Amino acid sequence: MYQLTRLCKPSRARLVHLGIGIRPPLPRPFPSRLLATDALGPPKPSKSRPQIPTEPLPRSRLLSRILLVAKYTGLAAFSSTFGILLLGAGIFIHDAFTYTNKDVHRVPVLPLALHPEQGGPKNLPIVRALVDDVENDEAKRLLDKPKLVIVGGGWGAVSVLQTLSPGDWHVTVVSPETFTTFTPLLPSAAVGTVQVRSLVEPLRKIVARLRGHFVDAKAIDLVMSERLLELETLTSTGEPQRIYLPYDKLIIACGSTSSTHGVQGLEHCLQLKTISDAQAIRRRILDNFETASLPITTPEERKRLLSFVVCGGGPTGVETAAEIYDFCQEDIVNYYPKICREEVSIHVIQSREHILNTYSEAISKYAEAKFRRDSVDLVTCARVSAVHPDHVVYTVRSPDGTITTREIPTNFVLWSTGIAMNPFTRRVSALLPNQVHKKAIEVDAHLRVKGAPLGDVYAIGDCATIETSVVSHLLELVEEADKNKDGKIDFDEFDFMVVARIKHRIPMAESQLQKVRTLFDLYDSDADNSLSLNELCKLLEEIGNKITALPATAQVASQQGKYLGKKLSQLAKKREVLEANGIQDLDEAVSGPFRYTHLGSLAYIGNAAVFDLGNLSFMGGLIAMYAWRSIYWSEQVSARTRFLLMMDWIIRGVWGRDLSRL
Repeated sequence: MYQLTRLCKPSRARLVHLGIGIRPPLPRPFPSRLLATDALGPPKPSKSRPQIPTEPLPRSRLLSRILLVAKYTGLAAFSSTFGILLLGAGIFIHDAFTYTNKDVHRVPVLPLALHPEQGGPKNLPIVRALVDDVENDEAKRLLDKPKLVIVGGGWGAVSVLQTLSPGDWHVTVVSPETFTTFTPLLPSAAVGTVQVRSLVEPLRKIVARLRGHFVDAKAIDLVMSERLLELETLTSTGEPQRIYLPYDKLIIACGSTSSTHGVQGLEHCLQLKTISDAQAIRRRILDNFETASLPITTPEERKRLLSFVVCGGGPTGVETAAEIYDFCQEDIVNYYPKICREEVSIHVIQSREHILNTYSEAISKYAEAKFRRDSVDLVTCARVSAVHPDHVVYTVRSPDGTITTREIPTNFVLWSTGIAMNPFTRRVSALLPNQVHKKAIEVDAHLRVKGAPLGDVYAIGDCATIETSVVSHLLELVEEADKNKDGKIDFDEFDFMVVARIKHRIPMAESQLQKVRTLFDLYDSDADNSLSLNELCKLLEEIGNKITALPATAQVASQQGKYLGKKLSQLAKKREVLEANGIQDLDEAVSGPFRYTHLGSLAYIGNAAVFDLGNLSFMGGLIAMYAWRSIYWSEQVSARTRFLLMMDWIIRGVWGRDLSRL
C-alpha cells in the first residue's frame, strides 16, 4: 500500500532535485526498415514518466520594453505612411478634378456693359451693367434685384458680406485694395513675426458667396438725388478714368486716416493702417540695422539709426513698440553685431498720463511696469510739436504746469494718434448741412447717414459715429410727448418720452436714464411737477454730454456690419409687404436700433498680453499671450488664413523671424 502525499506547487528547484518535471530526452528515430513482426505486434507499454506542466521562463524586463517600443514605433510608422499615402491620394484626386478644361466660349455679355451710356451731372459713363451680370443663370437671376453697393473692404464691409443672405441683393464691392486685411496683427507683420500674406483675404473670394461683383476703384463723390456713386479707376494705360455706379442702397465703410493734430513734418513719419504701411516699416527697420552694422557708421549716427520713436500710447503704438523690442531681443541679438542690440532705444510718446488709457487703470500700470523692465522709454504728458528728418521735437508738461521742450534723434517715427476723415467721407459730410462732426460721418441709431434720403445711405466702421446729441430732437420729442399741448412736460409725459422715444432713438443714452424720477426732480427747478422747454433743453443737453461715443475699433465695425447685413436681408424679404401697407420707415419696421455689446479689449505687450473685459481685467505672460493668439486666430476671415497664421507662429518659434529685406 502506497501512501500518496499532496504537493502544493513545488518549486522548480525541488522538482529538479527529485528528477520530476524534467523534459525527457527525444526518442531515437526508428530504423528505416522494420520487421514485420514488430510492425504487426501489439504496442509495448510506454515506460516514460508522467509529465508535469512547467511555467515559461520569465522574459527580461529590458527585452519587454524593447519589444513594446518596437511595437508602437511600427504602428506609428505604419499610421504615418498610411496618412501620407491617403493625403497624396486626396491631393491627386483633387488635382484630377481641378485641372480640367472648362468651356468659356460664347460667354454672354450685355451690350450696355461694353458700351455704357453717358450721363449724370458730369456727363460720365454710367455703369448700369457689369460684364459678368449675365454670364450664368445665377447671375441672371440677380440682375433684377435691388443694387447694393459697398464702399470699402474692411471689417464692417466684410461683416456685411458674411451676414447677407445669398440671392437677395445685386451686390457690388468698391475698393482700391483687392483684399481685406486683418488689421490687429499689422504690428506683428511689421517686424516679420507673421507674414503679410497670412493677414489678407481676396475680396472676390468673399463676395463670391453672394454671386456679387468687385470693382477696383476709389470713391470720389456722391450724387444722392440720382443715386449715383462717382468712382475713379485706372485705364490700361495707367491714366485715371471717372465713372458713375448706380445704387439702390449704399453702405459707406471706407475707414479713416490718421489725425495730424496740426503737427508739422508728418511726411517724415510712418503709419500703420495698411499692408503697405507694414511693409514700409519692416524695410525701414532692416535698413537701419544694416546701416548701423557698417564700420563706417559713426557712433552718433548708429544711435540715431537705432532709435525708434512711437507717437501714441494706444493699442497700435504699444503693440508696435512691443514687437520691435521682441525683434531686437530674439533675432537682432543673434544675427547682428552685439553693439547694434546695445545701442537700440525705444521711445513711446503719449499725451495722456498713462499708456492704454482707454483700458482699466490696473492694465495701464501693468503695461507700464512691463515696459520699464524692458527698458522702453515712456514719455507721458507730452505732445509732439514737430517731426524732422533726423529728430523729433516734443514738449513735456510737468506736474507744476511748466512746459519743457526736448528732442530725440531718430530715423524711425511711427505716427499713431487718433483718426480723421478720408477725402470721400469728408466730401459726403460736406454735401449734408447737418453733418457737424469733425472726424466722422454722423449716423442715427439705425446707421443711416443723417441728412441723406431716408434708408438710401448707411455708414459703418471708423468712418461713422452714432449721434449722441439728444437736444437736437427736442422739438420732435416735445411734439410727441406733450399730450395736452400746454407747452410743458409733466412726469407722465416725461416718462413716455424717455421710455418710448429717447431710448429708441439714442440707445446709448439708456445708462443715463436709469432713474427717471430722480432725473426729473433734479431739473424741475421750480418744483411745479413739470419741465418747461428751457429745463427740458438743459436736461437733454446734459444727457448728451455724458454719452461716450463708440470707439473706432474693429469690434465696433464688425458688430455694425453684422447688424446691417441681417437687417438688409430681412428688408429684402419683407419689402413688398411693407410697401403694400404704405409703411415709409422700412428700417424701423424690420429691425430695432443698433446696440453695441462690448466683448472686451486686448493688447500685446511683448511675450505678454492684457485683457480688459469690463469689470474683469486679466494680464499675464505666456498664458495670456497664447490666449491673445487664440482669440485673433479664431477671428480670421477664412480657414486659409488660420492655417497660414498658425504656420507663421510655428516658424517664428523654431527658426525665428525672416531677416530678408524684400
